[in-house]
Amino acid sequence: MAVTAVIFDMDGLMFDTERLARDAWRRAMAEHGYALDDDLYLAAVGLTLEGACRVFVDAFGPELPIDDVEAAKAGYLREMLEPGPPLKHGLLDLLDGLEALGLPKAVASATARAEVERRLARVDLLARFGGVVGGDEVARGKPAPDLFLLAGERLGASPAGCIVFEDSEAGVKAAAAAGMAVVVVPDLVEPSPSVRALATAVLPSLAEALEVVGAWGGTKASSS
Repeated sequence: MAVTAVIFDMDGLMFDTERLARDAWRRAMAEHGYALDDDLYLAAVGLTLEGACRVFVDAFGPELPIDDVEAAKAGYLREMLEPGPPLKHGLLDLLDGLEALGLPKAVASATARAEVERRLARVDLLARFGGVVGGDEVARGKPAPDLFLLAGERLGASPAGCIVFEDSEAGVKAAAAAGMAVVVVPDLVEPSPSVRALATAVLPSLAEALEVVGAWGGTKASSS
């Protein structure tokens, strides 16, 4: 395939934030008398805030004060991210390599756009992306393809020319539904056989990603 654009998920892919989010949700839940285990948290990874809240309400029942819990979670997470979200291994080198190749880049995250932009700006990365799409800008979150289709549109790229980097099952399904190639870089959960079947590649980290892009999109990556 000829690569014309690259689209990144954010949490768990670019930023090592899923563990922080899990801890913030757990703390907020515990304050209201609920215990959030790993399996339930992982069922919400990659979903929009609305989708995640629905998962928790379905699990705990309508008596869960989800608005209060989510507000507390948001406060704890902001405190933890105040120094700036921790970057995943290989991210900066990958961005440098993609820029050397002249490939446009976008971020498509289930997180609200204003928060995506705030986090990117906090670590001086916002200007490095030609497009940002947040979960509050589409009618359907992942695993629907809407986020990635809008990101491709903002970059002026057709789905067939886009590579998506993702860590979550919902995100992989969304990229595949958008007709885009998807590379999985697992975070908290190893991809299931069904997710592996949708992926063009599964990598241990972003440090190996530029070689994959170069193999699809040209020869400059191998010399960068």
